[in-house]
Amino acid sequence: MPLGVYILIGLTIFIFMEGVAWFAHKYIMHKVLWRLHKSHHVPELNKPSSFFEKNDWFFIIFAFPSMVCYILGGLLASWVLLTIAIGITLYGIAYFIFHEVVFHRRFAWFRNWDNAYVRAVRRAHSMHHRHLGAEDGECFGLLVFPYKYFKMELKSP
Repeated sequence: MPLGVYILIGLTIFIFMEGVAWFAHKYIMHKVLWRLHKSHHVPELNKPSSFFEKNDWFFIIFAFPSMVCYILGGLLASWVLLTIAIGITLYGIAYFIFHEVVFHRRFAWFRNWDNAYVRAVRRAHSMHHRHLGAEDGECFGLLVFPYKYFKMELKSP
């Protein structure tokens, strides 16, 4: 297959992963596995001396499909599976940067990264974190969110 097809597959998977993340966040993390995710919404549940929280287990859980695609893609010499793995990995990197670095600032990178989109992501995710319980949440996605948050930032001075 031409290189452009693989790029299109990877890009499609990257975009698809936002939907997977939204679904998993709303229906798995805020339902079935709330006991792990609750530590993220109620930080007081975390040990004061620990950098990690129970919610960080989702990194391993969500990395599993990508690892399987890398392994099977390598064993079967399937560039399609490897491209899918790369698309998932790139979304994971983007999620990590926006969620852990830009919004929660768990790392001191990109401290001065400030534009309308980044401010809108922060505002939308802040609205999500206003809800301390599993129910009544909003903005379960990360990179895609209701336009009203972006529109607010465009109007800001």
